[in-house]
Amino acid sequence: MLDAGCGDSALACLIAKRGAEAVGIDADPAMLAVARVRAAEEGLHVTFLDGRLERLPFGDQTFDLVVAVAVLCFVSDSTAALRELARVLKPGGRLVIGELGRWSSWAALRRIRGWLGSTTWRTARFRTAAELRSLVERTGLFVGAIRGAVYYPPVDSLARVLAPADPWLGRLTTFGAAFIAIAGKKHA
Repeated sequence: MLDAGCGDSALACLIAKRGAEAVGIDADPAMLAVARVRAAEEGLHVTFLDGRLERLPFGDQTFDLVVAVAVLCFVSDSTAALRELARVLKPGGRLVIGELGRWSSWAALRRIRGWLGSTTWRTARFRTAAELRSLVERTGLFVGAIRGAVYYPPVDSLARVLAPADPWLGRLTTFGAAFIAIAGKKHA
């Protein structure tokens, strides 16, 4: 499994705990340092590499599963990144992408932070489910499920009241979802 844009390696470590061979790649050396410490503290063998999604240092058809969570919004050439993610998938392999939805209060708050000077969020690009679908389809992958989650604003009291409606809303629409997940499959 490749965790593309692994950050602090929470996902790569979770997958490694379940018995998978996990590899994490990230362009931020500071995040990779945190990732390595986390894996070591948990007694896990996870390989971490410094690299960019637009130029993955792996051969064709290397991974059964590629996951990219909250990373495409930071990539300058998302088309090239998705081509690379698809390239390293084995036939029949799956790509799972999770991104902040464009029309959510969560993305709006991050846009405002960017306008106010946050270097993290200044250049972030949030997409709709249709845009994510199009990006994945252009790589030749078959798009399976698309789901939305977290339809409530980032306020604890509202979250407690509105969270139970999430599964129902996620089956109806992705509009307003803070998080959009899309699964693609490479033809066998």
